[in-house]
Amino acid sequence: MIRVNVGGMSAKEVANLILEHGQGQFQVKIGSDIEGAKGVAAGEADYYFGACATGGGGALSMAIAILGYQKCFTASMPGKQPKQEDINKAVKEGKKAFGFTQDHIKTVVPMIIKAILLKQSLEG
Repeated sequence: MIRVNVGGMSAKEVANLILEHGQGQFQVKIGSDIEGAKGVAAGEADYYFGACATGGGGALSMAIAILGYQKCFTASMPGKQPKQEDINKAVKEGKKAFGFTQDHIKTVVPMIIKAILLKQSLEG
């Protein structure tokens, strides 16, 4: 089971999309951004997803502070649409926290899930 902590804006929508696209392989916990990042750092979750207005500010600031910048990825921001190839690369490189803008949730969450499932299939 792949464990994802979700925080930030529209957390319930993000969680529902993870479960909808996760092919029964995901478990989701909604909480604050601090709880979410701490859970990943403690090994209680595999990933953290957060949405905000900018994609990299509020969505990822706590994850950057707790996990380090090298483990975080801004999947979308105003004026920058998410790209599957960039997300695939980030997951492959071991990024654990993903930030994105609230208006890209329906596009970006399935892309991140697809990349995680691809990585799992290659490793498994």
